[in-house]
Amino acid sequence: MAMTMPTGNAEDTEVMSEINTTPLIDVMLVLLIMLILTIPIQTNAVKLDMPTGAPPSQPQTPPVVQIDIAADGTIAWNGETLNSRAQLETRLRDVAASPAPTELHIRPDKAAPYRAVAMVMASAQRLGANRIGLVGNEQFTQ
Repeated sequence: MAMTMPTGNAEDTEVMSEINTTPLIDVMLVLLIMLILTIPIQTNAVKLDMPTGAPPSQPQTPPVVQIDIAADGTIAWNGETLNSRAQLETRLRDVAASPAPTELHIRPDKAAPYRAVAMVMASAQRLGANRIGLVGNEQFTQ
């Protein structure tokens, strides 16, 4: 087989100066596939340090003291009527000094004077009984 030079115009005999990009694209695709395969798969797991052993015991419910304030301003401690503010403050001191945190549930009557409710709350806070809650608020929405 003899090689023959094309005969014709000078344009046919010029050297081709363009790069064939097909092999370059093939190599880049192979590299891309290799990169995708070597990247570790990401997991969506959340790592938690869970405690081991027995679960802690359930906390005991704190003792509750019900303080009722009647419409005429009288104060009842767990159903027992108190005669003076000094009795209330003595009992509040005992609650504040007790080792177990005691909750005070104050239940004012709808017609109770504001000063009586405010006095009970202020005395409790001043004497250190700071776990106070108002109970029976649904009567005020009617």
